[in-house]
Amino acid sequence: MASSERQARKPQLGAHFSIAKGLDQAIYTAHGYGCPTLQIFTKNSSSWKEKTLSRTDIDTFRAAREDTGMGAIASHTSYLINLSAKEAKKRRQSRSALYSEMIRCMEIDIDFVVLHPGSHMGLGDEHGIDAIADGINRVLEKLPTTGLRLLLETTAGQGSGVGHTFEQLAAIISKIERQEAVGVCLDTCHIFAAGYDIRTKAAYRGTFRKFSDVIGFDRLFLIHVNDSKKDFGSRVDRHEHIGYGHIGERGFELLMKDRRFDRVPKILETPKIVAGKDWDRVNLTRLRRMANP
Repeated sequence: MASSERQARKPQLGAHFSIAKGLDQAIYTAHGYGCPTLQIFTKNSSSWKEKTLSRTDIDTFRAAREDTGMGAIASHTSYLINLSAKEAKKRRQSRSALYSEMIRCMEIDIDFVVLHPGSHMGLGDEHGIDAIADGINRVLEKLPTTGLRLLLETTAGQGSGVGHTFEQLAAIISKIERQEAVGVCLDTCHIFAAGYDIRTKAAYRGTFRKFSDVIGFDRLFLIHVNDSKKDFGSRVDRHEHIGYGHIGERGFELLMKDRRFDRVPKILETPKIVAGKDWDRVNLTRLRRMANP
């Protein structure tokens, strides 16, 4: 590839931005960072309390997207959702929260909803896989057919979490009735902590060959780009700035140069402003340079 062609590449790179000043303002914040994509919460991620969007919320969000020419937008579900909880009440509450999230995202034409699959709470991986698939099926059967896609996020494997192996995610997806409505969000920190190495060219190739064989690249719609505070195989989910964690710069250079994923949105979920330093700008700049050396 010629140098001029490399320089012309515009990575589909964004970050998770706050909605504190309004859903529409998150889009303008992303645009201000030069991002063609972004991720948001549509509500308080640590509360069961739901949010009903007003006509103004919907209209201003759509107007901001049109005004900026923003591309793909993802929403991350509440961290409280656990479709494989032990208690039937908690499972019902989780399904209701996921349904409400999907409805909000349909109202404002969001592209992807990212979901941590869940934790089996000591009942075993097989139970967790079945319960998660059942919960997703129950939610999707109540929703109209749209372009919105639910993405199962790869997890680090903390505690009884489900989704830390590609095989577990593939097993869940295989049980989903509306196959066109689901996909995968790969988190670099999570897969690294779960035991999938990407630090060298050989390791990177091996990990993504396995992903292709077990899940398939046609299921990969979003990538969370995070370094890891914890070492390889730790099964601990702690995000670090790009190049400052145990994955290191090489793994992200390989990812940003991988032409197979040029059109896959890549979202930063690293710490924001620390001691007055704007780390979103630092990390975005670093990743863009990796894509266009």
